[in-house]
Amino acid sequence: MTEKFDVVIIGAGAAGLMCAAEAGKRGRKVLVLDHAKKPGRKILIAGGGRCNFTNYDVSAHHFLCQNPHFTKSALSQYTNWDFIAMVSKHGIEFEERDHGQLFCVGDFTSKDIVKMLLTECDLPTITQRYQQDVHSLKKTQLGFELHANTNIIECDSLVIATGGLSMPKLGATPFGYKVAEQFGLNIVPTMAGLVPFTLHKEDKEAFAELSGVAVDAEITAQDGTVFKEALLFTHRGLSGPAVLQISSFWRAGQAVTINLVPDIDIDALLASNLEKHPNQSLKNTLAKVLPKRLIDVLIERKTLIDKPLKQLTPKQLLEVSEQLESWRIAPNGTEGYRTAEVTLGGVNTEHTSSKTMQCKDIKGLYFIGEVMDVTGWLGGYNFQWCWSSGFVAGQWV
Repeated sequence: MTEKFDVVIIGAGAAGLMCAAEAGKRGRKVLVLDHAKKPGRKILIAGGGRCNFTNYDVSAHHFLCQNPHFTKSALSQYTNWDFIAMVSKHGIEFEERDHGQLFCVGDFTSKDIVKMLLTECDLPTITQRYQQDVHSLKKTQLGFELHANTNIIECDSLVIATGGLSMPKLGATPFGYKVAEQFGLNIVPTMAGLVPFTLHKEDKEAFAELSGVAVDAEITAQDGTVFKEALLFTHRGLSGPAVLQISSFWRAGQAVTINLVPDIDIDALLASNLEKHPNQSLKNTLAKVLPKRLIDVLIERKTLIDKPLKQLTPKQLLEVSEQLESWRIAPNGTEGYRTAEVTLGGVNTEHTSSKTMQCKDIKGLYFIGEVMDVTGWLGGYNFQWCWSSGFVAGQWV
């Protein structure tokens, strides 16, 4: 027996559920399919269970895409303020953290964001099915036909909202890319984004003892992109918001430059202490502004020379500033998709309308969310892209 729907959405994550809700409100008969047992698995773990669901400051500038203008239309059609209004309508309390990031607060968690989306989808026109294996799909004269488990399903519009490759333990697969390739669409090469760095053996061994130590830092990628946030040393390498941000702009073989003292005038600190405490060691002087364990490692590696300040030449004092403000390190790689928050690359946006998310050459086929070549910065931007692209597609499917 063949079932007929107006819209089939494959993927019950942030983008898929948003799209389903919007299409359902238009009276469209919608079927949501997902291979997982439950919806919104990535939402549930986001932000340590508090879900950084959007940001107060959202623009196309906060996204990586081969077409830097692609996100503008969707972000203007459904803004961060629209989603904030939905969250408020459902009585979910939230707070602003650094850089305009919005998180659930108090008794409210990521579960409430998923519950909200499911409530929005609680319409007689929307059917949801889980643990579904979509093992074939094809274009027909009237739309699309797909086989899910033992069912044959026909639809006018097909929406691919299956996400990227990050966090395979949560069920990430390349399904969406395979669909795109089946229909002759290009895929921008994918790689892990918003992900910790691993270090070469010598660096890893030297800095492993700093695991858990965090410092405010300013990190610059080879292309000149700069982020100023916390840096965290781990037993594998480097993490923390600054590292996750810059990882999306880093490529294999490149070094990054790190200012370990972005808010401190080291030249002034050294000059002042040289005048007042000439016998003080460099180590004790720097311990006022940096963790002692970090200073010890930099001295052991001969990045810094520990002597009384009065024994350091003007050139050596200048080198101290340069080393701390422009510490260069070449990561060995990243932790990969296992811990990456997002996937860089994806379905090339040249194939899709920025206003509708529909494929330009394949009527009725839509791509939304992370499966596309749109990657946001850390800070709620990737969820906002899901809300915006899902909403837009929902107006047209």
